[in-house]
Amino acid sequence: MSELMKRETTQTPTVERTHEGTMFTPRFDIWENDSELLLQGDLPGVDPKDLDIRFEKHELTIHGHVEPRHAERRALYGEYDVGDFYRSFAIGETIDTTKISAEMKHGVLTLHLPKTDAVRPRRIAVKAGG
Repeated sequence: MSELMKRETTQTPTVERTHEGTMFTPRFDIWENDSELLLQGDLPGVDPKDLDIRFEKHELTIHGHVEPRHAERRALYGEYDVGDFYRSFAIGETIDTTKISAEMKHGVLTLHLPKTDAVRPRRIAVKAGG
């Protein structure tokens, strides 16, 4: 995971824009256990059909769109972003990229990045001598 975090924190992803409008970067937490990395991002108001998640050339990209909420009302104050969003993560060789999966629940996107068998801890059985 250190490679994923190191590259994410030292390189700010940029996207060349070809249309007008707001582009924002959603925040993600990265969790690790023995079998996988979990990426969790808050995407309130995002419909799963408006998400485009791709893995290509060691890079996992998340792109989507948030429609304005309550367009008929005038906002007094707003902290949630609307418009297009983009986030990119560099993925190392320790992830089994064929098994990456994603789920969306209550506005939270969770990406499961399973580790390859070679880097997972394994228990060694001890045989009784005789």
